[in-house]
Amino acid sequence: MTRVAAVDCGTNSIRLLVADADPATGELVDLDRRMTIVRLGQGVDRTGRLAPEALQRTFAVCREYAGIIKEHGAERLRFVATSASRDAENREEFVRGVLDILGVEPEVISGDQEAEFSFTGATKELAGRDHLEKPYLVVDIGGGSTEFVVGDDHVRAARSVDIGCVRMTERHLVRDGAVTDPPAEEQIAAMRADIEAALDLAEETVPLREARTLVGLAGSVTTVSAIAQELPVYDSAAIHHSRVSREKVREITGWLLRSTHAERAAVPSMHPGRVDVIGAGALVLLSIMERIGAEEVVVSEHDILDGIAWSVA
Repeated sequence: MTRVAAVDCGTNSIRLLVADADPATGELVDLDRRMTIVRLGQGVDRTGRLAPEALQRTFAVCREYAGIIKEHGAERLRFVATSASRDAENREEFVRGVLDILGVEPEVISGDQEAEFSFTGATKELAGRDHLEKPYLVVDIGGGSTEFVVGDDHVRAARSVDIGCVRMTERHLVRDGAVTDPPAEEQIAAMRADIEAALDLAEETVPLREARTLVGLAGSVTTVSAIAQELPVYDSAAIHHSRVSREKVREITGWLLRSTHAERAAVPSMHPGRVDVIGAGALVLLSIMERIGAEEVVVSEHDILDGIAWSVA
């Protein structure tokens, strides 16, 4: 066993996994897994820069994570940064801050690398499950981008497109500096058109419709599963490998896009940082399911973070 630490810093959240990994058996035993919403990508789509307050929120969590990594005595650490920091003009400021706090330089990876890690993390433990047909389509709906990966035991094709839940919310659902509560039909229609255009781009590279099992990752998908199950609290064990039908996803998406901030915030399994962006994330998921004709999505709590941990091990 090798004790490793992995940090995934995305557009909306920053997550930590400290685990014991055994490459020989394919076993990854969690010691600490946590997520904090920092909204690093706040305003990036509009300004092209990481906001000072977003950087400070992120650095504060990095300091907290540094203490946890030290406490567990992890032998190796890898810090991966995704869409927001890849796009920002002032990303060097972010890189320097992380290096000072954690002693490692964040790897601002490409969308294709992001997709590879997501696929490994999501599918490594699905091996041998005969009821899940291959090839898999792994879809990781992040804050700034969504990754599409088709593969069997290994990746066959991958593509990252800019339709994350934060980016879609800021681009289509914000008016006069605030999220519309609820959005107008024309706002939803414009967002849907944007998503469909991005799916066209993804299909230029990835044979989406060849997939036989859709595996959905990240907070938008797991939150939809929690709502579908009417969980009294967010329960990772109940969510991991749950299945949600396309009709249920359509029903939940419709409600999220019609609801007010207060109604969404009252959902017991809803993370406060997702209240304003969950409608856009759910619409991305629904659009993908409709595009490929998927009857259901298999929801995974294991994703890019687990893939990063395996890459270290």
